[in-house]
Amino acid sequence: MKEPSLEARAHSALHVLKGAVQRVLGAKWTAGVYTRESRGRLTVKFDRKPEEQEIQKIQKLTNQKIMENSEIELHELNRSEAEDRWGEVIYDLFPLPEEITRLRVVNLPEWNVNACNKEHTETTGEIGEIRILKTRFRKNKGLLEISYELANA
Repeated sequence: MKEPSLEARAHSALHVLKGAVQRVLGAKWTAGVYTRESRGRLTVKFDRKPEEQEIQKIQKLTNQKIMENSEIELHELNRSEAEDRWGEVIYDLFPLPEEITRLRVVNLPEWNVNACNKEHTETTGEIGEIRILKTRFRKNKGLLEISYELANA
C-alpha cells in the first residue's frame, strides 16, 4: 500500500475536523477550505467566537476519530442519487454548477459526509495527529476559521 501524500492527509483531516466542529459547536455549513502541504484551514458559518475549552474539545474529538482508524468511504455516483441518499448536507455554502451530474462523495459514517473531488486517505488513521494552531472569528461576516497542522508531517 502506497503512503498517502501530505495533501491527501491534510485534506482528509478537514472532513474529520468538520465532524468534530459540528458536534461541539453545531456549525453546519462550510464556507471555505484550504490545504497546503501539512497545513489546512476550515472556515465555517458561525455566530460567535468559541471558548478555549470548546476548541480543545474539537481537537480532542478530531484526534480520537483519527485514532479510531475508521474507513473513509469514497463514492462516485449520480448527483440525484447522492442527494436522495444524503440530502443537502453533502453541499457547503459554495454551490456546485447544475451541469455537474456526477459527484464524488466522501463519507465518514455518522461523522461527516461531503461532496468532494480531492484526494483522500483510505482511513482516518493515515491522517496522523492534528494540532489546532489558531482560530479567527470574523464577526462582520459570521465566519469562524480554524487553522491546523499535521503533527507528524
